[in-house]
Amino acid sequence: MPDNYSKSYHVYSSIGILRTPYREKAPFQPVVDEKGEFKIVLDKKFTDGLKLINTFTYIYVLYALDRIQIKTTENILRPPWAANMSVGVFASRSPNRPNPIGLSIVKIKKIVNNIIYISGIDAFDGTPVIDIKPYLKELDAKCDANYGWVDETGDENHLALHIKGIPHKH
Repeated sequence: MPDNYSKSYHVYSSIGILRTPYREKAPFQPVVDEKGEFKIVLDKKFTDGLKLINTFTYIYVLYALDRIQIKTTENILRPPWAANMSVGVFASRSPNRPNPIGLSIVKIKKIVNNIIYISGIDAFDGTPVIDIKPYLKELDAKCDANYGWVDETGDENHLALHIKGIPHKH
């Protein structure tokens, strides 16, 4: 650990909540064309903070994974769909993390006052929203991105189901 490292804790306040049709089970990735209504209901005091967000097609939504039942956080995980591979927690998208924060990219459908109607998101109804940021085409899309260790699984069809957020059996 570096000499200047100090462990600090940050407390974040919710800026609103997600409204989704998911009560008991949610997908592992956003399903863009999912049936049902998906929206972000911001605390009314943040309504002015939405100025010009409607000029973007997509936004990042950061939210608290407040329903994760974490007994312990492991540094090494076994993704359920990755054929007995072990990976580091930071090389995974597992919700079991040191800081249970979710991140999804969703499409803005419309905005009415303090409510952003969005495409499908992989979160439970009532999930606290931590932050919203615009998705910028050239800044956020990296054409040289790869699949890292996922390429080693050799199951591109199964990977495609996960990437598209299509529910399936493992």
